[in-house]
Amino acid sequence: MQNIRKKILTDNAKRPVAVQIDYSDWLEIERKLNLDVEQTKTTDLSPFNGVISLLEEPLRYQARGRDEWS
Repeated sequence: MQNIRKKILTDNAKRPVAVQIDYSDWLEIERKLNLDVEQTKTTDLSPFNGVISLLEEPLRYQARGRDEWS
C-alpha cells in the first residue's frame, strides 16, 4: 500500500472539512482505481441556444444586483 501524504483542512471550530493530497498521489490513486481521466463527459448545449430571451443586458443586471448589497 502506498503512503499518501495528506493534509486535513479544518473549519474555525477545528472540525475536519476536507483532505488535501499531492497531485502525484492523486494520479497514482486514479491509476490504481482504473479511472479514465480522458473520459470526461461533455454535453452539447447547442439545442438550447436562443431558448432564453433576456429582458436586460447581463452586465447591467449583475451591476444592479451588486448595488443592492451596498
